[in-house]
Amino acid sequence: MPPKSQICPIRWQDHALFLLDQRRLPAAETWLRLDSAPEVAEAIRDMVVRGAPAIGFAAAFGVVLSVRQHGAEAGWRKRVDSDIKLLAAARPTAVNLTWSLGRMAKLLETESDDLAASLLNEAQDQMATDREQNLQLGTAGAALIEKGSKVMTHCNAGALATAGYGTALAVVRVGHWQNKIEQVFVGETRPWFQGSRLTAWELAKDGIPVTLLADSAAAQAMRQAGINWLIVGADRIAANGDVANKIGTYGLAVAARYHGAKVMVVAPHATVDMTVSDGSGIPLEQRSANEILDAAGIENCLPEITVANPAFDITPAGLIDFIVTEKGVFQAPFDEAFKCLKTGKTA
Repeated sequence: MPPKSQICPIRWQDHALFLLDQRRLPAAETWLRLDSAPEVAEAIRDMVVRGAPAIGFAAAFGVVLSVRQHGAEAGWRKRVDSDIKLLAAARPTAVNLTWSLGRMAKLLETESDDLAASLLNEAQDQMATDREQNLQLGTAGAALIEKGSKVMTHCNAGALATAGYGTALAVVRVGHWQNKIEQVFVGETRPWFQGSRLTAWELAKDGIPVTLLADSAAAQAMRQAGINWLIVGADRIAANGDVANKIGTYGLAVAARYHGAKVMVVAPHATVDMTVSDGSGIPLEQRSANEILDAAGIENCLPEITVANPAFDITPAGLIDFIVTEKGVFQAPFDEAFKCLKTGKTA
């Protein structure tokens, strides 16, 4: 079994949720203590924690905090439901958030001698399951990679975005352990620099060869370096295989197709939203203009300039070669391939 990264951005301790503040990496490893659901929602919205699976787990613990706070009060259920809505609205694109909260809401309907304890067990089980699934994702994805491959990834789909190991970076970790991956290329991922601050940091800590690029240098690197694979995560996958992921993924997939690199999307099967027929039905989060105007604390544009700051884009299914889940490896046409997910079967 390949060595697992020891990084995990979420922990429950002393009846509180602790989140590794990813806004401060790599300069400082700071943990924030959160004691209420509104604090968790704010942390999700403000990017203290990010990555679709990790957002879902944080929100699940937010429900635990809400029940611990309001469970003994008259009318407690309305207050908890209000907190769940607040958590769900924190970041709308990642389907893992609503999936995780749905699991917690279902538990609220059951009779339990200690509801808070039952909810805590569910949140912790979600994380434990994620770690197991990530290893499955890594093994399945790495099986597709040829020895001596050069890989590009985008944003951060690693241990910091999950309960450990990662999705896209699980494939990279297993592929490196199997001596299949020669080099990993990582773009900055502006305006939050998740690629440079988080992904490059993770890979360097694990001793995996990594080259950091300006985002605008990616296509040139594909041509000059001979990139074999673009491997990314996903925040939501539509029933036809269209993928919502960090802004910039679409352009990279177009460049990969032109330069002959294959595209692999790696995500737990819960990321596939069969209620959305195609990418046009996925809500794409629009974030504050200040993230562009004051990137890294530097005023780089006149404040009166109109700013568009989408956090995600849609990569059409036709640009994707493989979608890897713990339920199997899927190839186009994805709408036919995904039918097994409805029945719980593996591919």
